[in-house]
Amino acid sequence: MPKSRYRFNPESLSFDKIRLGYRSVLLRGLSYFTGSLLVAVVYYIIYASFFDSPKEKALLREISQLTLQYDIIQKEMEDLGTVIGQLEQKDDNLYRAIFEAEPIPSTQRESGVGGINRYRDLEGYSNSDIVIETTKKLDQLKKKIVVQSKSYDDLFELARTKEDMLVSIPAIMPISNRDLTRTASGFGLRIHPIYKIIKFHAGMDFTAPTGSEIYATGNGTVEAVNTSARGFGKHIIIDHGYGYKSLYAHMDGFNVRRGQKVERGDVIGFVGNTGTSVAPHLHYEVRLNGKSVDPVNYYMNDLNAEEYERMIEIVSKTGQSFD
Repeated sequence: MPKSRYRFNPESLSFDKIRLGYRSVLLRGLSYFTGSLLVAVVYYIIYASFFDSPKEKALLREISQLTLQYDIIQKEMEDLGTVIGQLEQKDDNLYRAIFEAEPIPSTQRESGVGGINRYRDLEGYSNSDIVIETTKKLDQLKKKIVVQSKSYDDLFELARTKEDMLVSIPAIMPISNRDLTRTASGFGLRIHPIYKIIKFHAGMDFTAPTGSEIYATGNGTVEAVNTSARGFGKHIIIDHGYGYKSLYAHMDGFNVRRGQKVERGDVIGFVGNTGTSVAPHLHYEVRLNGKSVDPVNYYMNDLNAEEYERMIEIVSKTGQSFD
């Protein structure tokens, strides 16, 4: 129990006991309460500064888990982006190069997704920036995957077309010529056998007995079966598609008709000496997009490197054609 307080009274020269009124007691009580409250607040602030409450600890654990998950997702998206980038490089620099197709423009691969309000529904939240940024990255990856998937569809079609193209290109010799002894005049400037002038020879001549079989050099459709007393004489033109045509001239007879489908190796006719010709032989031409090209460069199914060099040597030494 608190001790009583006294005050000196100079008139009576004695100490009088101090009696507090109701107001004073109330004020004093309030001051004690306020002081205690301030001290408690200070203690709480100090404690809160160094120690987390259970709720704060739980929130911190949740934030830590969410941050870890976000980092994992970001890493996975980066890895996925790297894989897609490698697929794009192989697509442009390998697969499309094989099929002679143009690479996909980078503007098409990197183009944006959607409009300016695409992410409007994700705005207005405390974590909107993170969510929007992550969603944008996912949309970009999805766009790249869609473009690459479409590219593979195109490559599949190119592969199918390429297979058809490979069997259509004139890639064998038009007559049997295993030892190359039937190789005669080549492509280029030659002396005409009748006019005795230098004239451009647009094909190759193969000597062979009359009636020797002539083969289609690639798959295609017989475009023309013509008979003439001059020029090419009896001759056939085959349209192989893809810009390629082949011509077989000075024939003795035909084994096909106009509009007929033929395959590489089919017998289409027989060697003769018709038209402007000085001896039984086959005049053979390859045309690409309407322009005559050297047939010797297209015997890839018949000649190895050594045989190719030998044929080049043979035709280079021949100064006169047979037609």
